[in-house]
Amino acid sequence: MAKPDKAATVAQLRDKFTNSSGAFLTEYRGLSVKALKDLRVSLGQNASYSVSKNTLTTIAAGEAGIDGLDEQLVGPTAIAFIDGDPVVVAKGLRDFARTNPLLVIKGGFLEGKVLGPDEVRKLADLESRETLLARVAGGMQGVLSQAISLISAPLSQAARLFGALQSAAEENPSLIGGRGTPTEEPATTETAGAPSPSAENDEASGSEVAGSSAATDEASAATAPTITEAAPAAPTTEAAPAADNE
Repeated sequence: MAKPDKAATVAQLRDKFTNSSGAFLTEYRGLSVKALKDLRVSLGQNASYSVSKNTLTTIAAGEAGIDGLDEQLVGPTAIAFIDGDPVVVAKGLRDFARTNPLLVIKGGFLEGKVLGPDEVRKLADLESRETLLARVAGGMQGVLSQAISLISAPLSQAARLFGALQSAAEENPSLIGGRGTPTEEPATTETAGAPSPSAENDEASGSEVAGSSAATDEASAATAPTITEAAPAAPTTEAAPAADNE
């Protein structure tokens, strides 16, 4: 490879190391071109899979500030540069290796940390970001539902209680009077020293009765017959005894 081509390849690898969140290194010895194509398709948009020379890869990684990959850059190497979810990429490589044992995971790096082959496989055993987000969303929905239930339960109980109180109060209004509540009485405010209307009526009635009684007495006196006292009867004189005829 000519020097300009090598320089261009190094620059391209350096940009991929810099712009990717990580990369997984694999050995593809013995895999057919079709198998490599199928692997690229299975990774989809989550990673770009490309073959590179170890010497150029070492230079590009050094220029990108990544150290510790020298031991993994042995033998034919193909790199999966991560553009999406690293868990999905790790799962894709692991699942492909199960059906294609010639694919060997060497290791890689993720967010500046160098990973060994066992760490990549452990990463593949984790759940994807979408699954975790779905679980978190489901958990939050469950928590919100419980919170709404806890809040709405006392409110519904209070509403039922108020409804029962309203019904009871409509049937028996004295229930809402409360202990010690004064009953309403008509106001009987009287001005000090001023006779009440009832007193004035009583006095007027008394005057009318007195006047009527006086008039009645006078009329009775006028019409009553004059009673004169009878003269005492004259004393009775005893008749003298007749003279004896001698």
